[in-house]
Amino acid sequence: MTPVAVNPPDLPAPSGYSHGTLAGNTLHLGGQTALDADMKIVPGGIVEQFRQAFGNVLTTLRAAGGEPEDLVSVTIYLTDIPDYQAHGKEIGRVWRELAGPVYPAMAGIGCTALWQPEAMIEILGVAVIPEERLIRP
Repeated sequence: MTPVAVNPPDLPAPSGYSHGTLAGNTLHLGGQTALDADMKIVPGGIVEQFRQAFGNVLTTLRAAGGEPEDLVSVTIYLTDIPDYQAHGKEIGRVWRELAGPVYPAMAGIGCTALWQPEAMIEILGVAVIPEERLIRP
């Protein structure tokens, strides 16, 4: 099985990376920060950045035929864990709005910085997409 890049046209064109890599029916979702279509980190704090970053992950997932319930693992890198924790209920509401009530295995990891200096969060994941929905680029 040869891995195939998944780069949805709705996300900024990647350079030196892929938004996702499909290997069989397993999609490895590359880390997404809160970049918008203009290649700028959305303003407004951790909740807005979570919405954009997770939305970017879901855009890649859906480009391969996946749905949020296909996520088996999500890792969230945070530059400010207490800020994330303080907004946990709001972030949970955003998750349920975008992905429903299903939660995969998850990890939250604190870090000192992300690729874009103004980024507060980066989300990556792994999904297993049923063959009947799988879209191979």
